[in-house]
Amino acid sequence: MLKEKVTALLEEALASEPSLFLIDFSVSPDHAIKVVLDGDVGVNLQDCMKISRAIEHNLDREAYDFSLEVTSSGAAAPLVMPRQYRKNIGRTISVRTMEESYEGNLAEISDTGIVLAWKAREPKPVGKGKTTVQKKKEINFSEIKEAKVMLKF
Repeated sequence: MLKEKVTALLEEALASEPSLFLIDFSVSPDHAIKVVLDGDVGVNLQDCMKISRAIEHNLDREAYDFSLEVTSSGAAAPLVMPRQYRKNIGRTISVRTMEESYEGNLAEISDTGIVLAWKAREPKPVGKGKTTVQKKKEINFSEIKEAKVMLKF
């Protein structure tokens, strides 16, 4: 009953904020509600507060003894939805598939996957030494086991 009510309130609140989207949502048996958000242009404290208020102010504390946590998806959290990739175009990401791991610039996104681009040093086709070549790899979303934005300091 509580989960259904919170789901309806959450959907209503997110409908009024089209740049925000849901990453994860859970209600534990002891009524601990956890909401994880992301946004096309990021998530700020006001966004979390707005969603939190939309839920909390419409739940009866007399009917439910609950705790509520609304957070943004962390900078080091894996990318789990195709929509998250779009805001990270141009950034370096690491992608793990079942077969291999890749690290490169997120160059493109399509409805079915991503394109990573990176530079690599390879032996020259003729003669001694190495040359820098541009590499690209298309990866379908269905092949991605885990993808994370690489933070540079």
